[in-house]
Amino acid sequence: MEQVGYENAPASLDAVFSALSDPTRRAILTRLASGDASVNELAAPFEMSQPAVSKHLKVLEKAGLITRGTDRQRRPARLNAAPMQDAIAWLEEFSRFWASSFDQLDALLEELKSVDR
Repeated sequence: MEQVGYENAPASLDAVFSALSDPTRRAILTRLASGDASVNELAAPFEMSQPAVSKHLKVLEKAGLITRGTDRQRRPARLNAAPMQDAIAWLEEFSRFWASSFDQLDALLEELKSVDR
């Protein structure tokens, strides 16, 4: 389905928001913000199997939010926050919209208060 009249957002935006929609994946990203980690290290705080954590890592990797290295027999995951910049920019557009809307509402309320006096 073609979106007519909408700005073309980066294709990666859908993958980033999809990856961020899961609390486990957000927790993994939070952990990786403090440094690289193996699948076993990432799986430790969760009540799930290593293969389940690996599936989450694949989603994060596909979205570009992590990279996987090779360090002998382990493949440490590393945070790559750059793809989040598109998501932040998209959200900032709405932040500006709401700030403007609230400013207009404040002005209207002030106007109504002055009319009542």
